[in-house]
Amino acid sequence: MAKRKISTKNIIFIIIIALLIIPQTRQQIQIALHIVIAKSSPSVEKEDALEKVSSYNWQLQDLEGNSFQLDQAKGKVTLVNIWATWCPPCIAEMPSLQDLYNDYSDKIEFVLVSNEKQEVIKTFLKKKNYNLKIYSPLTEAPETFNVSSIPRTFLLDREGNIIIDESGAANWNSETVRNTIDELIKL
Repeated sequence: MAKRKISTKNIIFIIIIALLIIPQTRQQIQIALHIVIAKSSPSVEKEDALEKVSSYNWQLQDLEGNSFQLDQAKGKVTLVNIWATWCPPCIAEMPSLQDLYNDYSDKIEFVLVSNEKQEVIKTFLKKKNYNLKIYSPLTEAPETFNVSSIPRTFLLDREGNIIIDESGAANWNSETVRNTIDELIKL
């Protein structure tokens, strides 16, 4: 019987598997992979296929304890993002959301929602140096925003039409998103 040589490819494969098994490195590798994926821009829905938000009846609370009803965003261009601090694709897209927020927070409504404990969210934001407005849900989400996977992001026009519905990490600071928002706020 001939002995099999261990190839370089097999060694690399074994190292990657080992790194994915180790909890301390697994999340970092997943985040790195999702950063690559998040370079793509989300796609805009076709005009003849737009869906409307089912309801704006959703009570939220910001990290300072202030109440916010989603219906306060009615009539405004709104970006709703459902995410978590432990979610690698959520973490991967956060820098692009922060960049978009820096330039558009006075022009559109940002509603980033996480159901984690507020202290966990505050620690995450501080560690990453983000100043995004984050909300916790106080009531059950309307059907549109009751999602099964995160991150999930919706860009709504003033009439509540879903212009972008993106699951997974994306580049929210892309030219496509910026041009879309610019067109929506002109109307």
